[in-house]
Order: sequence, then structure tokens, then C-alpha cells
Amino acid sequence: MIIDSITVSTSRFTRYGSVSGPDDAEDLSGRVIVDRISASGHDFRYRLIPDGIKPVRLALLDSIERSSDAVIFCGGTGLAPSDLTIEAIEPLIEKSIPGFGEIFRLRSLEQVGTRAMLTRASAGLINSIPVFAIPGSPAAASLGIDLILQELEHILQHARGR
Repeated sequence: MIIDSITVSTSRFTRYGSVSGPDDAEDLSGRVIVDRISASGHDFRYRLIPDGIKPVRLALLDSIERSSDAVIFCGGTGLAPSDLTIEAIEPLIEKSIPGFGEIFRLRSLEQVGTRAMLTRASAGLINSIPVFAIPGSPAAASLGIDLILQELEHILQHARGR
């Protein structure tokens, strides 16, 4: 299984540009995600992109074209004007997975209290490929990847009609 891990961060992209891995961009959240993917026995492709609808959609379409089994966007899900990951992804989603965001917020509530209401964590299927959007903090990345990996094979079975 190949999982694309895409960090969305204009400040990191401006500072580091295209990099081959999270360590090259001091990306702690990206490191958490790829480490957990590797530990689960899956392969990953890492990418760092700037915020914005166009960069997110281009990265998503590239992942789909490359037949990724799943795509995880980390970052760009907040309330700042530049946080557009959700706006880029959700119009393309063919089937939403609302339970992912609901469980993410429930678990976040246990960790950060009512600030959890600010998260716009989201998931859905595009061309039968699960696509996830999680906040960019290391704690959120850890929570998100754990939830994703726990159910990813089950999600893929349903998405692929097996």
C-alpha cells in the first residue's frame, strides 16, 4: 500500500521549497505521519506544498494519477484566510466520511478541550481513494494518522467494493 503524505504549509514551502522528506523541512508533523506509515508496513510518498486551492488540488490530482491507495493532507485546515485545504478537497469528494471528522474532534476534545471545535478535519473518497485532511500540529498529526491507519484497510475494502 502506498500512502501519500502531503504537508500544506506556505511558510515551510517558502523556506525549504520542494524537499524529499519531512526532515529536510523541519516538518515534525510530517515526520510523525511517515514514521507511523512505515511502522505499519506501508510505503509512503512525502510532499511539501504551499497553502492554496490550486496547489492542494494539483497535489491531489497527482496522487490520484499515481494510483495512491490513500492521501493525507496535513495542514491548511484552520480558520486563517490562507487555510484552504478543505475548500480545495471537499468539492471533489464523491462520498464523504463524516465519522472521521467527528471522531477526530471527539478525541481532540479529550486532549485540548473545547478548542477542538475549531478543527475542520475531514475525509472522503475521490475515485475510490480515501483522502484525509488533518490539522498541522504534531499532536493532531499523531491523532489523525493513528485513526487513519486503524481503519484504512477497512475503508479500502468498502471503497473498492470487496
